[in-house]
Amino acid sequence: MNPIRKIFSVFCVLLLGLPLLLSGCGRETGDLKPLRLNEVVHSVFYAPQYVAMELGFFREEGLDLTVDIGGGADKCMTALLSNNADVVLCGTEAGIYVHAQGRSEVPMVIAQLTQRAGNFLVAREADPDFTWDSVRGKTIIGGRVGGMPEMVLEYILDQNGIKAGTDVEILTNIETGSTAGAFAAGTGDYTTEFEPSATAIEAEGRGHVVASLGVDSGYVPYTAFSAKKSYLNGNQDTVQAFTNALQKGMLYVSAHSPEEIAAVIAPQFPDTDAETLSSIISRYKKQDTWKSDLIFSADSYDLLLTILSDAGELSEKPDYRVLVRTDFAEEAASSMK
Repeated sequence: MNPIRKIFSVFCVLLLGLPLLLSGCGRETGDLKPLRLNEVVHSVFYAPQYVAMELGFFREEGLDLTVDIGGGADKCMTALLSNNADVVLCGTEAGIYVHAQGRSEVPMVIAQLTQRAGNFLVAREADPDFTWDSVRGKTIIGGRVGGMPEMVLEYILDQNGIKAGTDVEILTNIETGSTAGAFAAGTGDYTTEFEPSATAIEAEGRGHVVASLGVDSGYVPYTAFSAKKSYLNGNQDTVQAFTNALQKGMLYVSAHSPEEIAAVIAPQFPDTDAETLSSIISRYKKQDTWKSDLIFSADSYDLLLTILSDAGELSEKPDYRVLVRTDFAEEAASSMK
């Protein structure tokens, strides 16, 4: 190789590697505080969290974040209560159920991530004129009994005068993460799917999105971050750093295009191409899925209790301040204005 070209090639390699080297600067791993997060599923629905991870916001805040997938809100809560997670991302209803059991160790919400349901109703055939009356006499693959996906589905059906179990059959015995495969294998007339599964089913020609549960249910406090009260009291600086990083992720998603967000979170979804990721993010942004801050309001909490009560899953209504702390989210929001 020509000596000048060889020097130029080496320079290019070093230049390309410079951002990676710089991203690792600042704090060594040993200087970071470990924090274990357990998320209910791995979905583009949680894009602000993945932005914070991929852009190094957690490291900037002094945290070494590790993430496990629970595969259901009940499993997330089990991980939290057994000290196998410090923070969980799942439906707030899981903490309410723990409180109803009379446990002394109560999980508390520290940050709300999404304000709409993130799943979609997928039919076997395209139906541009779909209305919820179309599901009468049919079978829908739903979610776990007592979980937010299932309760929001039943809430929408009820709002449309359709009684679950009478007017429509809902399958609730299929594991989270297995519903798309079951639908592809011939189970059900409809399935409720998160992304990227809903778009993947369409791309494979096995179904068509006909409705958004997020749009049809309205604003619902769907998913939030929670931690045990004892952990919050003993690790306030760590929890504040965690919430700060999330707030940075929320602000990035609010200020950037679907294409830019997709480019950032692409490593989290190696089996999903850039165009599909952008399309999914655009769909979520258009329906106002993500809040601009992480504050879980009392009004949102009351709506959640109404949904649980309508689903027959609420024996008592615990006070808002028993299960929600807003100080971390308020501090994060005010510090970044």
